[in-house]
Amino acid sequence: MTGFTVFVIALVVLAVVTIAAGVRTIPQGYVYTVERFGRYSHSLNSGLGLIMPYIDRIGHKVNVMEQVLDVPSQEAFTRDNAGVTIDAAAFYQVLEPARAAYEITNLTQALLVLSMTNIRSVVGSMDLDQLLSHRDEINERLLRVMDAAASPWGVKMTRVEIKDILPPADLAGSMARQMKAEREKRAAILEAEGLRQAEVLRAEGQKQAQILAAEGRKEAAWRDAEARERLAEAEAKATQMVSEAIGKGDLAAANFLVAEKYVEALRAIASAPNQRVVVVPIEAASLAGTLGGIAAMTQEVFGDAGGARAASRGGRPGGLPPHTGRPES
Repeated sequence: MTGFTVFVIALVVLAVVTIAAGVRTIPQGYVYTVERFGRYSHSLNSGLGLIMPYIDRIGHKVNVMEQVLDVPSQEAFTRDNAGVTIDAAAFYQVLEPARAAYEITNLTQALLVLSMTNIRSVVGSMDLDQLLSHRDEINERLLRVMDAAASPWGVKMTRVEIKDILPPADLAGSMARQMKAEREKRAAILEAEGLRQAEVLRAEGQKQAQILAAEGRKEAAWRDAEARERLAEAEAKATQMVSEAIGKGDLAAANFLVAEKYVEALRAIASAPNQRVVVVPIEAASLAGTLGGIAAMTQEVFGDAGGARAASRGGRPGGLPPHTGRPES
């Protein structure tokens, strides 16, 4: 093998090595910084990148995807001197790879320390009740403070989340008893409100029932009064007619009125609940005469035919039915 052949082979190998040294493949989500003679020159984005062989070199491989930083649990004291254990997580993204690579030595450690110190600061400015009930406010304050602090490093803080806040065991027990007492108080108030509402509704129902009953009694009394008024008018009219008949010399009308009242009195005596045998010292002739007057009035009203029929149904004077000693068939 001649020297020329060796030279050509060496030249080809050098060319291949040079080309390989100048070509870089950058994966998706990463940015490479290029240093020329030890100084930052430019950045290579994802894809195929070219650098000057033997002059440039890859400095830092920066992840530009959103990343999560797990903040370890730490003790912190609130404004009212209550010790709590806080666990958090921070999300960030590198927007300027060159500043993230050359403005801070260890970006992850710096963000971790920044998160822990700001969490203590925010917790110390709040009371325990406020700390436990305003997590959104805590997250917002931490995000605002940490984003302002990480901005010179080319980093954007996207979210800061408080994962857990644990008060001491004795304090947690006191809070549990307080919550139980508050819930029991709320339940007692609701029960009292329910009983009061039930009593009000019951009273309203009784009031309506009494109103309806009073209206019913009022209506019944009005109708009874109207019936008594009609009855009184009828009796007055009957009495007037009898009086007019007596004034004209017709004594049969008077006999009819007296007989009617007489018979009503006897019916009342006979229908008394405490009477089984009724002895009435009356004169049958007087009663027969009275009934005879009634028959005469009937004959005058309905004519001789009616009177004859009435007389034919009774064989005794005065229109009384004949006494045969046995019931009629």
